[in-house]
Amino acid sequence: MSNPKQLRYSKEHEWLSAAEDGVSTVGITEHAANALGDVVYVQLPEVGETVTAGETCGELESTKSVSDLYSPVTGEVVAANQDVVDDPALVNSAPFEGGWLFKVRVAEEPGDLLSADEYTDFAS
Repeated sequence: MSNPKQLRYSKEHEWLSAAEDGVSTVGITEHAANALGDVVYVQLPEVGETVTAGETCGELESTKSVSDLYSPVTGEVVAANQDVVDDPALVNSAPFEGGWLFKVRVAEEPGDLLSADEYTDFAS
């Protein structure tokens, strides 16, 4: 498992990019995607919706199970990735690229996000 060093990670297995103009991208980790199995349905928060760090904001359904999607930060959703709604397999095939889930204008970031190395240790 290779977790990109420039990202930060939550203990719920979401990743967060560094903010550009106050906006960060959120996705699930390769570890989570592998644990879920083949993702067949994705429900994302809507643009304009406020998400809260550590709270459920969507859902991922796979051939194995249904899993809640948690927001790693508090803020307003500014984009949802329609590509993963149309083709949920992107979450498995490209979790750190085309399989991103939503973009959020960060209002508050919790202090417990992990570095790539910390997340690798946590997930193993």
